[in-house]
Amino acid sequence: MVEFEGLKIDELAGNVATKDDTISIARVTVDRPTSEPWLTLHYDEWICVLKGTMEFHYFEANDTAQSDQKVLTATEGETVLIAKGERFRPVFPKGDCEYVPVCLPAFKPERCIREEGTEASLVSKNLEKLHSGIASKENAEISEIIYHMCEKSLWDASVAAKKAYYPPTFEQDGYFIHATAVPSRLLLAANMFYKESKGDWICLELSYSVLKDKCGIITKFEEAKPVGNTAPDADMGNWIYPHIFGGIPTHIEGVVTNIFPMKRDEKGAFLSIEGL
Repeated sequence: MVEFEGLKIDELAGNVATKDDTISIARVTVDRPTSEPWLTLHYDEWICVLKGTMEFHYFEANDTAQSDQKVLTATEGETVLIAKGERFRPVFPKGDCEYVPVCLPAFKPERCIREEGTEASLVSKNLEKLHSGIASKENAEISEIIYHMCEKSLWDASVAAKKAYYPPTFEQDGYFIHATAVPSRLLLAANMFYKESKGDWICLELSYSVLKDKCGIITKFEEAKPVGNTAPDADMGNWIYPHIFGGIPTHIEGVVTNIFPMKRDEKGAFLSIEGL
């Protein structure tokens, strides 16, 4: 169960309750007015309101400037479908609300991208702990898709020169490149390690198997380690991260499977990763 500032999530079926990734069902109660951050789901979710009122804030798909925010209100006895890939923000204007979310496939933190700004909320951290437990080298699973964030100018320069890309702290960090296999951790890491940087940033989606089989580059799944002179947050000590022992080839097909722009505010805080 996860509890935070009047919001309580009790999973009845799913990856935590029944060790089943097919479907998750939970009971959520909200006892005071509150809201969640903007969310983008990588699963279909049916939200069945049992009590009270929920608002779903969203933008139409053709509103690329996001200038006209829409609000859909659901009350007791009504069900709303949030389709995979939709971006929305749940708001509880009155509190005293209860609902049942049904997710296909089952909820996992990495399947729910939360735009939480400069740091992950206690909700996110508690969900991570419930779903990942205390990670170790022995039980870390290899992920085919991994992500690395970098300065756009450095990546573009490497591409133009047809050279491998290396981050500025590559040698200092131990001759490896930091990455993650869990998208929901990207903004937390970005704001912890890179907030003081200048300029545009991008997120590279990489193939573990192409790096290994086509390039001979080994990726080790290990505990979090410092980036330059900045040590990882204490909560990161429970997580496993992929470390890429080599540069990222810029012109070998299949290494980079996608590139996502990263959105920042005027103070440098990372707000979201567009498209991820």
